[in-house]
Amino acid sequence: MELASYADLAVRLVNTEEPERGTDSLTSVDAVRALFSDSSRAAALADESDVPRLRAVRTRLRGVFEAAAEGDEVRAVDLLNSLLMEYPVSPLVSGHDYPDAAGRPRWHLHLADNSPTATAHFSAVACMGLAVHLTELGADRLGICQAAPCRNAYLDTSTNRSRRYCSDRCATRANVAAYRARKRQEAEAALHSGN
Repeated sequence: MELASYADLAVRLVNTEEPERGTDSLTSVDAVRALFSDSSRAAALADESDVPRLRAVRTRLRGVFEAAAEGDEVRAVDLLNSLLMEYPVSPLVSGHDYPDAAGRPRWHLHLADNSPTATAHFSAVACMGLAVHLTELGADRLGICQAAPCRNAYLDTSTNRSRRYCSDRCATRANVAAYRARKRQEAEAALHSGN
């Protein structure tokens, strides 16, 4: 697994809350377990104490995405470094599942699942993945959806660094709203010019 793929965990956590809509899906131990992409040991460790702890991490991760989206790369990196120091990772060389043509393991890095709590493990791997994504692709590749009222985080993996929305749905909604606004302005201008 590429370490950058762990960045999706950061997005998944941040997007459990929609502040503009007042919704929060991170409300139970089951919601904490659902954040993990597999049945890892860390997911099995989840308990009620992880709900408020992960909410606190979520707030801090949202700050990273918001700072990056505002073009404040230094603040984004400082916020992310603070999380990385609080939630250190344990790398592990692995060669499972994908042998090469000669049958030898294809060695790659994983992040070890040896943290004492579900929050510690999830935060460590999510922050490390986000750090790899940021250092390989740039802070401008972390974004906050520009479609109102959505404020979801996203990772821009477009070839021309042009992504502005978290999903095709939000992009379509924003484009339709802009089209309707233009049509209203045109109709109002035509109405006023006829007087």
